[in-house]
Amino acid sequence: MDQGTCHIFFALLRSAICGTRLTTAEREAFDPKKISEWIAVSKSHDVAHLMILGLKYNDLLPQNDSSVESLLLSAVFQYEQLNFEYESLCSALAAAQIPFIPLKGAILRQYYREPWMRTSCDIDVLVHREDLDRAVAYLVQQLDYEEKERGAHDVSLFSAQGVHIELHFDLVEENRANHASEILRTVWDNVSLREDSAYRYDMSDEFFYFYHIAHMAKHFENGGCGIRPLIDLWILDHREGIDCAKRDALLDRGGLLRFAEVVRKLSEAWFGNADMDDLSLRLQDFLLHGGVYGSADNRVALQQKKQGGRFGYVWSRI
Repeated sequence: MDQGTCHIFFALLRSAICGTRLTTAEREAFDPKKISEWIAVSKSHDVAHLMILGLKYNDLLPQNDSSVESLLLSAVFQYEQLNFEYESLCSALAAAQIPFIPLKGAILRQYYREPWMRTSCDIDVLVHREDLDRAVAYLVQQLDYEEKERGAHDVSLFSAQGVHIELHFDLVEENRANHASEILRTVWDNVSLREDSAYRYDMSDEFFYFYHIAHMAKHFENGGCGIRPLIDLWILDHREGIDCAKRDALLDRGGLLRFAEVVRKLSEAWFGNADMDDLSLRLQDFLLHGGVYGSADNRVALQQKKQGGRFGYVWSRI
């Protein structure tokens, strides 16, 4: 997409996220012939429902197009299914007297205008390493979960309805995202017990923010992180009552402050009022090219780290 098309693309996403309408200038620049392209790109980043919502909110959605309307219904259904399984999972872990920390989308969706707007393909929860085997056995027995495989940091399970659950026992991935591992291994020292639960713990704001940036950086190193984490970032940056100094101090300790500053600026250019500079434009190209999980081309470019290459420049600046 050229930059003019990109601007309207992100203006429509901003409209969905914020519940605001396009400006007069954006409506004048809107080209209905681009709708199919915008929907295709948004599908590749798992934000098609937000694009449809933005079009619908601005009365720009083609009439009687059931195929695009179904994307909204699919997102709502997916949320309801995930939320039901998430509540069942939390109740089961509490019944088994296993302390746990919800991760990623389970926390992020509460900050969206509507929780179903933050889609997710799985449920992520952290438990103590010493509780892992007991947790897996209890979930298999009580919730009829099926254990699929064990990785270096989590166990992959599936519910009877096909919902994917990742039961993490470690957040650390060595040699990834600068010094993030030094911070992430202290996760249980940076949580507080939820008032209405004896076993659910929540990360402090600054730790959750650090974890989000570290997770973005990990995927960035693997070829791209997609649009959705930048939407999450913009929403986290605009929460009320946050302590930016605490967030930045932790990011600095983990060697991720520069990365955070760059992706923050891009998120503000996409969904706020910031201007795009050269680095933001190149980073935008990199992320759009990579899709929701990154691409092989992006991975090769970053691994080579060649100054002046299509994406090697992005790496060298960040």
